[in-house]
Amino acid sequence: MCKRRIVLQAIALSALLNSAAVMAADWPMDKPIRMIVPTPPGGGTDIFSRVIANHLGKALGQTIVIENKGGANGLIGQTTAAKSAGDGYTLLFTYTAAIVVNPAMQPSMPYDTLKDLKPVAQIGTGGNYLVVSSDVPAKDVKTFIEWVKAQPAPVNYGSWGVGSGGHLTMEAVKTQTGTKLSHVPYRGSGPLIIDLAAGTVKVAFADTVATLPYLKSGKFKALAVSGTARAPLTPEVQTLNEQGVPFGLDSWYGLFVPAGTPDAIVKRLNAEVSKIVALPEVKERFLQMNMASSPQKTPEEFEATVRRDMQAWGDIVRTNHIKVE
Repeated sequence: MCKRRIVLQAIALSALLNSAAVMAADWPMDKPIRMIVPTPPGGGTDIFSRVIANHLGKALGQTIVIENKGGANGLIGQTTAAKSAGDGYTLLFTYTAAIVVNPAMQPSMPYDTLKDLKPVAQIGTGGNYLVVSSDVPAKDVKTFIEWVKAQPAPVNYGSWGVGSGGHLTMEAVKTQTGTKLSHVPYRGSGPLIIDLAAGTVKVAFADTVATLPYLKSGKFKALAVSGTARAPLTPEVQTLNEQGVPFGLDSWYGLFVPAGTPDAIVKRLNAEVSKIVALPEVKERFLQMNMASSPQKTPEEFEATVRRDMQAWGDIVRTNHIKVE
């Protein structure tokens, strides 16, 4: 009986592998591919997703339909993707905080990030500016820390939400520098930038695109950029690392697929995305968005990045006892 069961299991496994091989060989058939984007239309994630989807659709000879499913810091869209069939016709285009911070922030996740989703390709790499109002007497991180410590009460700082990259980066800076700052979360980067320009809040880690016009007009100043490299459009602004505050985490966009998607499809997608991000017009779009082109990584290398970032960002969440409000 035991031998018979083993034989039946082997036959079933062989049939499953053959089915996956046939699926991968025929993919994509004459059937639209949906790309789930876990944000509303119009933001950076949505903009980049459409650039990639446009080129990827041409490369695959198939229509790719963007499906925006915003809400809950990306959880709604990502849950939809994680629970979809792994047949190559559902893709997920998401961003760092949504994929690597949620597991540490959420008391109960509706899916397992590393079991229910397969990393395909990293797209872009960058950071956020540490910005201050023009009347703050600081010109770099050192003088910023001195100014904060000289204040009689904790300085308020803004971010585009609890658990956002801006929030966690400032908490990491606080821990390393012994400064006292109080978090003021906003509902998105738009309202945050408006209040920064008005001087309602004088300090923030903010994105490197929406802030540019205000930096040029002198409404506020960029003292540093998080991440491992300077922002392309402001090479004069040094990183936190360069100014003595260790911070080696980048923000990125990433392409994922549901678990069960054949490896052959994952490799094909990775190869096509690698070609796309190397195109001159795509590099120019990255530059316009003040983001460096991503290193070309295999799916396995990107998975290693996801695992590392989940641990590192999660450590910041746990060290500072950050919870969903």
